Amino acid sequence: MNISARNIFKGSISSIVKGAVNAEVTITLASGAPIVSIITIGAVERLGLQEGMAASAIIKASTVILGTNLHDAKMSARNILCGTVTRVIDGPVSCEVDLEIGGGEVLSAVITHGSAEKLGFAEGGHACAIFKASSVIVGVE
Repeated sequence: MNISARNIFKGSISSIVKGAVNAEVTITLASGAPIVSIITIGAVERLGLQEGMAASAIIKASTVILGTNLHDAKMSARNILCGTVTRVIDGPVSCEVDLEIGGGEVLSAVITHGSAEKLGFAEGGHACAIFKASSVIVGVE
């Protein structure tokens, strides 16, 4: 299957915490960066998810929020990945910003032109990507 989401990160499941309806699944990338997803218990069972197995975290670029100086930020979003801006595609309404987050992994975000301009994103600059655990789709092969 091919999908339209550009952010597909392969790793291994490092933890599964089950609740009554949902489960928190953490996928650790080769770089050591964790990505947390909230999915239903039914999805965990249907996919046969277990700690240690290979899995992918899939995030739509439009669900990613970008910022700067966020290393010590306190917020409800579980996923904060910081890195170096590798590319900015500037458009009149929206911009795509690519962020190298370690281990050669690149995360893409689509944000408004105004936000990109206000934050001054440029190649080589530092930024952090933020996305909620509920925005992460888990895939297995």
